Amino acid sequence: MEFRLPDLGEGLADAELVSWSVAVGDTVALNQVVAEVETAKAQVALPSPYAGTVLDLLAEPGDTVPVGAPLIRIGVAARASTAAETSAGQETTTGAEAPADRQSVLVGYGPDSEPVSRRAARATAAKMTDKKTFPSPRAMGSDGTEGLGNSAPAGRPAATPAARKLAREIGIDLAAVIGTGPQGAVTVEDLHGMRPEALGTGHIPIHTPPPHPAPEVPPMHPAAGGRITPAERETRTPISGIRKRTAAAMVSSAQHIPQASAFVTADFTASMELLEHLRSTPSFTGLTLTPLALVARAALAALTEFPQINSAWDEANQEIVTKHYVNLGIAVATERGLLVPNLKEAQEFTLRDLCLEIAGVAATARAGTATPAALTGGTFTITNVGVFGVDTGVPLVNPGEAAILCLGSIRKRPWVHRDELAVRWVTSLGLSFDHRMIDGEQGSRFLANVATLLEDPLTLLGRV
Repeated sequence: MEFRLPDLGEGLADAELVSWSVAVGDTVALNQVVAEVETAKAQVALPSPYAGTVLDLLAEPGDTVPVGAPLIRIGVAARASTAAETSAGQETTTGAEAPADRQSVLVGYGPDSEPVSRRAARATAAKMTDKKTFPSPRAMGSDGTEGLGNSAPAGRPAATPAARKLAREIGIDLAAVIGTGPQGAVTVEDLHGMRPEALGTGHIPIHTPPPHPAPEVPPMHPAAGGRITPAERETRTPISGIRKRTAAAMVSSAQHIPQASAFVTADFTASMELLEHLRSTPSFTGLTLTPLALVARAALAALTEFPQINSAWDEANQEIVTKHYVNLGIAVATERGLLVPNLKEAQEFTLRDLCLEIAGVAATARAGTATPAALTGGTFTITNVGVFGVDTGVPLVNPGEAAILCLGSIRKRPWVHRDELAVRWVTSLGLSFDHRMIDGEQGSRFLANVATLLEDPLTLLGRV
């Protein structure tokens, strides 16, 4: 029997074979891991759908294997082979008539159903068809901080909003899940680990590999005698994995998206004061409340005023697709390269939600456990170059999106405040956008709106 590379989620076209866990002649059990592959930014362990003897390995480590291409050939007993073929034939003929609780042969594959995240997104889009804004804001909290979120009630397990929503849909009791997020909160990744077959997303369990070690680069000092030897003159590193896919995405962005940029400098003092105050409130005790979360909140609010910023260009149908939901991409620097996981349905999040979700996706990205679903489907992205001490940048727009917001460093600087020179917290914001969909006026007005919200952040409390 041939085991072909399955679709690892969200329509990925191929994957790179990292390593084999078996050799020709080995006996494998059902669901035994036989190989590890790397998709567009996630490393995945592949379990065997058959039990038998390995007859042939059809790819070499480092090969890029298209989805549907054969990976390995396994010899199975005639009886088992017949049963597997019969099962496969029944799936083909019955299709949607198969019972919802049917178990797939391959671990991590559930019923052939629409992914949860896309169902939620389409439901939201349907509700918003006749509106130009996102769902209504959360109610005012008892402490006066409207929409900022509160701690979980006593006896209720802590969980991120996305995890709580997903748990309801797939029937998991959150009390039975060990959370790995901030303060022990249950995340979507924890639910993937509990019931991968129930999600119906076609994802395979994600293996947690150690980060790829950085290539050893010879020190930049002369060898004995003051001269660099020929072997020390250059280091060649194969282009593969994340770097290869990032390169392809950036080339596509540069070649196919006519990009324009806008910049604004903003007084961030009031935002810093608000963050300092919120850190001392019960709702945020123990959380890492960063400026990035507040900037994300401001961007989400501004998107309600400028929905065209949250759009996509459909070349095939010659249409501009305006999304009435936000899958907010957060750029994360990891040892394996740049990853951009996104927060599904971020327009529904409070500031506290954003703190939990941003920390959660950053942690899974750095650990190498982000799923393909988390790394695809973004609609708008924020990158924070300020953490590297950089004042601003001109990031490239992710393919499939219309814009990316860049947050620069936040520094104390001289600033004219109420007609007097004062020392204030100041930051720079940059916006790169697809000029096919977004005019300079729209991009500039959106960016100015974000800056205005950050200069007077209390206005955010009554808007989103």
